[in-house]
Amino acid sequence: MTILGLLAGACTTASFLPQVLRTVRTGRATDISWGWLALFSTGVAGWLAYGLVKSDLAIALTNAITLALVITLVVLKAAQSRAGARSWSA
Repeated sequence: MTILGLLAGACTTASFLPQVLRTVRTGRATDISWGWLALFSTGVAGWLAYGLVKSDLAIALTNAITLALVITLVVLKAAQSRAGARSWSA
């Protein structure tokens, strides 16, 4: 059962990679909603906590990786927002 969970988690986590790589490559995160980032990261953090409490490797590991990817997007979007705010005030 753990193998199935790891495979399913790997697929959902890997599906998130193209968006992160595109955002890193283009340096643009304007199309990513702050609301979505907040809601999604809260859900992923909840699943990570659940996996840790249940000692479920598949849930904890895949959600830890996904949360790291979401945090990457948050950092990129925040950096872009700050850069955009500076350009508007100039």
